[in-house]
Amino acid sequence: MSEGELEARAADGDDVAFGALVRLHQSKLRGFLLRMARGDHALADDLAQDTFLEAHRKIAGFRSEGSFAGWLYAIGYSRYLMTARRRKLEPLDDLDRPADAPEPVTASAARLDLEKAMATLPAAERAALTLCFALGLSHEEAAVRLAMPLGTLKSHVARGRSKLKAMLSDWAPAS
Repeated sequence: MSEGELEARAADGDDVAFGALVRLHQSKLRGFLLRMARGDHALADDLAQDTFLEAHRKIAGFRSEGSFAGWLYAIGYSRYLMTARRRKLEPLDDLDRPADAPEPVTASAARLDLEKAMATLPAAERAALTLCFALGLSHEEAAVRLAMPLGTLKSHVARGRSKLKAMLSDWAPAS
């Protein structure tokens, strides 16, 4: 059964179809939320669970105009922002925070350094970079899913990339 068919059946109240959609998207959604939660696995899992519960409640209202995955990321990002506000996890504005530049690393540590660098970015920049680069959404779809103007999304992507480039400038793959 195609994803579109699963979406239609889930919207009609088919819990088995919704379960199949969960299995299709849970890894990428958890990865996105793990980045948003700055590596806090427990928080990311809680947010993913909340996201799927809310998606299940709202599936009848899903419009196939965008991707189901993008719709899930929008719900997950909203859940993250609500949790961040409630727990005062981080400032939710675009203030730059100083970050220590990482030391030179080996190729095997590159992913960890990238995750650490991503964790220093403001939430909006982390979300924009993750949706556009790690999850492959277009700028337009990411802007819709994050409920921000396209120009703002592009600014977050550009600022985030610039900051990551500066933080990771000492890293070079081992030859």
